[in-house]
Amino acid sequence: MASVPPLRRRRALTWLSVVLAAQGAAIAAAASPAQAAGSLPSYAVSADYVSGVSSGGNMANQLAVAYSGTFKGAAIFAASQYDCALDNTYQAVYGCAESLYPAYLSTDEANAATFAAEGLIDPTADLAGQRDWVYHGTDDTVVAGALDQDDVSFLQHFGASVTYDHSTAAGHGWISPLGPGACSASQSPYLNDCGTDPEGAFLKQLLGSVNAPQATTTGTLLSFNQNSYVPGGSAAAISMGPTGYAYVPQSCASGATCRLMVALHGCEMSAGSIGQSFVKDSYLDNYADTNSMIVLYPQAEATALINPLGCWDWWGYLGAGDAAYPTKAGVQITAIMNMVRALGG
Repeated sequence: MASVPPLRRRRALTWLSVVLAAQGAAIAAAASPAQAAGSLPSYAVSADYVSGVSSGGNMANQLAVAYSGTFKGAAIFAASQYDCALDNTYQAVYGCAESLYPAYLSTDEANAATFAAEGLIDPTADLAGQRDWVYHGTDDTVVAGALDQDDVSFLQHFGASVTYDHSTAAGHGWISPLGPGACSASQSPYLNDCGTDPEGAFLKQLLGSVNAPQATTTGTLLSFNQNSYVPGGSAAAISMGPTGYAYVPQSCASGATCRLMVALHGCEMSAGSIGQSFVKDSYLDNYADTNSMIVLYPQAEATALINPLGCWDWWGYLGAGDAAYPTKAGVQITAIMNMVRALGG
């Protein structure tokens, strides 16, 4: 079995500075897109949060660390710590899903500190203000429990307040009262019902308090053109789908100040794979109506050879086209942040 070098391939700061400058112009342009059909309206957003499962959990970690000054908290289902893959596919599979390679936790912590010192991500001191929540099902056959524990350790290393839930015999997936899958399942659509309400638990951890969910949603599910928010204008070029979604409660649409939750699906969970199941069955929309919260559902998309399962890029599958994937210069991160800014976050 091939060995994996413990240190990431160093990226030239001058090259990244050029990338950041170019993408900064793209962000400014995309933050206020022309209000054509399919674009995102702007709302009064007071705070931003992020959540995700599996590859979406890893992407949520990348967003929460790279933009720790923006995101006040993160909820992570079944994922490894920030920068776990070290830009290496073998490390992603055997060290960040299975535990056959070392996790290199101290290396990831050092990389985050170096990236912050170089201005490639927000200061790690901002993580000390985050309220985070990490979940691992004891029947998960895809991601080893030790990896979720490493995620907890990484966040606590930088001072985040973390709740770790690893007490349920759940399989690999997003756990929701609306999930069509059995609790212990680790298969598509990766939406499992365990008779519990993790959404209520993590929203309480992130927000401080939470109102009971609404049984039937009353807000509006918007669809929008993701090409408008991608650097270069082609979502397909960075393995993202053409259409994203945002759930907007009536109160937010009427001008009330609301919070924003970015919710990121896992592999084989995009709209291209399972339709709107994650968007409608995550149980976040039910809480959104009663807690003044907009939910943004960006969409990755399967791409032959490099990303056949429609995962988010947390190990560098875009190659030289996105060597900076876990930093602010990452093209998928930039696209998602463009959407966040467009919504008023």
